[in-house]
Amino acid sequence: MKISFKNFGLLELLVLTSAIFVIGMLIWTASTRPAVEAKANLVKENHNKVVDLINDEINNCGNNEEGKFTVWGDACDEEWIAEKVVNYINNNLKIENPFSDDNTVKTDPDPRIKAEGKAGQAVEMGVIFVMSSNFLPEPGSEWIVGTCFKSPCVAAGNNELTSIYR
Repeated sequence: MKISFKNFGLLELLVLTSAIFVIGMLIWTASTRPAVEAKANLVKENHNKVVDLINDEINNCGNNEEGKFTVWGDACDEEWIAEKVVNYINNNLKIENPFSDDNTVKTDPDPRIKAEGKAGQAVEMGVIFVMSSNFLPEPGSEWIVGTCFKSPCVAAGNNELTSIYR
């Protein structure tokens, strides 16, 4: 078989280079996918741990009985301080962020924006955001917990948002 490079021009070089690039990217994507999914699953587990802890405390407090306290020290029948909850989680649940060494759980006025990356906001992958406003004791009070575990965060299925009601 004789290969002739006589008519091999710029267009042929461009096509060959593009084909090599596409094949390389497909191989790279296939080889890194398990690691990316493992990180995303860890962040989802962390998110669920935070939501479960808060829901467990809501259930343990029952109907806001006097004299009962949460594990982070707030009275069941009073508002729960967001910073105390976050400090307790960061110090006791030993949750790690697979994307950075930063704190894994933080407060934010609107976790929806942080989890979805709206309006040009910077997104901190793997960080779990709890509403910074305190959790009021009235029935129906809502707290939002959100996180982004895959880029782009605004895409469906790449973030987790959970509403918790008291």
